Amino acid sequence: MTLTTPPVAPKKPHVETHHGITVADDYAWLRDPGYPEVKDAEVLAHLEAENAWFKQRMAPQQGMIDTLFTEMRARIKEADKSVPQKDGNYLYWIEFEEGAEYKKWWRRPVAGGQDELILDEVALAEGKEYFRLGALSVSQDGTMLAWAVDDNGSERFTARFKNLLTGELLPDEIPGTLSSLVWVAGDKGIVYSLANEQWRTDNARLHWLGQPLASDIELYHEDDEGFRVGSSLSSNEQWLIIGTSDHETSEVRLVPAADPLAAPLLVKARQAGVEYDVDLHGDTLFIHTNDSHENFRLATAPLSAPGEWTTLIVGSDTFYLTGVDLFRDFYVIEGRRAGLDQIEVRYYDDPARIEPIQFPEASYSAGLGDNPEWAMTTLRLSYESMVSPASVLDYEVASRTMTTLKVQEVPSGYDASLYATERLEITARDGTKVPVSVVYRRDRTGAGPLYLYGYGAYGIAIEPGFSTTRLSLLDRGFAYAIAHIRGGDDLGRAWYKAGKLERRTNTFTDFVDVAHGLIDRGLTRAGQIAIAGGSAGGELMGAVCNSDPELWGAVAAHVPFVDVLATMLDASLPLTPGEWPEWGNPIEDQAAFELIRSYSPYDQVRAQAYPPILVTAGLNDPRVTYWEPAKWVAKLRELKTDQNELLLKTNMGAGHGGKSGRFESLKETAEEFAFILWQLGVTG
Repeated sequence: MTLTTPPVAPKKPHVETHHGITVADDYAWLRDPGYPEVKDAEVLAHLEAENAWFKQRMAPQQGMIDTLFTEMRARIKEADKSVPQKDGNYLYWIEFEEGAEYKKWWRRPVAGGQDELILDEVALAEGKEYFRLGALSVSQDGTMLAWAVDDNGSERFTARFKNLLTGELLPDEIPGTLSSLVWVAGDKGIVYSLANEQWRTDNARLHWLGQPLASDIELYHEDDEGFRVGSSLSSNEQWLIIGTSDHETSEVRLVPAADPLAAPLLVKARQAGVEYDVDLHGDTLFIHTNDSHENFRLATAPLSAPGEWTTLIVGSDTFYLTGVDLFRDFYVIEGRRAGLDQIEVRYYDDPARIEPIQFPEASYSAGLGDNPEWAMTTLRLSYESMVSPASVLDYEVASRTMTTLKVQEVPSGYDASLYATERLEITARDGTKVPVSVVYRRDRTGAGPLYLYGYGAYGIAIEPGFSTTRLSLLDRGFAYAIAHIRGGDDLGRAWYKAGKLERRTNTFTDFVDVAHGLIDRGLTRAGQIAIAGGSAGGELMGAVCNSDPELWGAVAAHVPFVDVLATMLDASLPLTPGEWPEWGNPIEDQAAFELIRSYSPYDQVRAQAYPPILVTAGLNDPRVTYWEPAKWVAKLRELKTDQNELLLKTNMGAGHGGKSGRFESLKETAEEFAFILWQLGVTG
């Protein structure tokens, strides 16, 4: 059936009053009251109608979608494998077979012998619309495998176990996990966390292999509904580390891994605004914390007095200390200076000895790779830039020499010399200089189309890395830019704080000002800028569509967090209590209520012209619930005064990450790019 008009969601009056302020929400009915199960016939019919409209409107672009998908797939080495890494008595690697959506996990004895297939994602995913492998963990003695699978996008995983020596699948099964799987007690037990009804991990539990699930023991329970619990092993694998935290406060307990039922040792009681994480070297704790400087310091403490912290590396305004990795003979510092990744090797017996690892380009992304053993002598690193494909490197610590083990192969061909990258600084309206990473073909001239990406939340930095899909835009004359806006921690913790809570709108104005700056530099012009962001980056898309619609030629908002006020007012939703430190608590704080309402994209939709917008959603998404994008699109359809395209695609069998599988996800990228090319009038 051919549709002549887009779906129109009926308006059903609904009001709520908070702090004496009444808020109307005529599309609140799109939230199925039975969520997380969505069975309401009217809701499902509306989502299916939107999907039908999306399919019909995109049908004329199918040729371009197919072309883009073919290009993107041709840049992927289909039969590919990772560089093997030694862990104990085995070398481990993953492998993709020709045409496979999913990978296989392999190992081989270091002493020699046959390759062993330890987990086959292809077989596990067979017949499933969605498949995602969560945690995967081999026991310390190498004889057992634990893994967890989500087959509907709800991010509730089921853990299973296998004897790697016999291939036997154990009857043990733990549904509803949302955590790592940590082997303890001589590989007799596994520590995990369950997601409760509100999709919060408020627990650390111990399962003894072979025992019924009902006999599992709760090692720790978190009473603060805003906190989440996670478990891991110390680098020397002697200690179970149970951590609990929200977005700005944390607390850690230590338990001997050999005796997980022992009384836990509290490192230091939580203090609002203080984050810390812990590892151990012998009887010394290494504490990475922001208690005295927002860019973190490194402290030590004796195991006998874990709360008595002594500074080892002071906090710095110029160096953002993002992490510390301990090994037997040295430790590694990771951080950022002027927004660029830094890695340093340091030594326990000589604090003054600092060995920075050097990288060749002025703008890049680098970090520690898989380094599973305590007695590492060679570090596995990753490296890439916007023009350099991802590389796997080995850094030999003693000789300070680097060996390239693998460079990402682009089978259809890639010539890095055809492309140039820059790191710009654009001055925002309040005088702040915002970094922008840009890549384009060297033969590009004039103010052409530009794809501008942004996120700007949770202190997440967007690295200037390599992308094969991006080439489909660059080769059609686009420049591609990443706006490192406030709200991320690209330039340190202060950069993050300057885009959250009462300063949240800096994120949005930074993005708009970056766009103006790129226009002023002659890279593009108003109406020729395609913008994209997902989740909290989708909130960014909604905000700048409301504030500066004339700038954008096309918008891609993926699982966008656009109904901010209603979500932050609903403490029953999975993420809400843990999100209040990020956005504010509008239930208790009227100022937070009024601020969130002032920028919440759904609440600020008004009668004006909007740019062409493509919106995606996931029916099973527990992070940004499907009704947020559905309500936003419904309200846009009601109020916008233009005839521009507005499309909503809801994945009815997927969650926050969209389609699973390496090729299925490419199809969604091809759809997004085809929409952008269509709206910007770019052909070829």
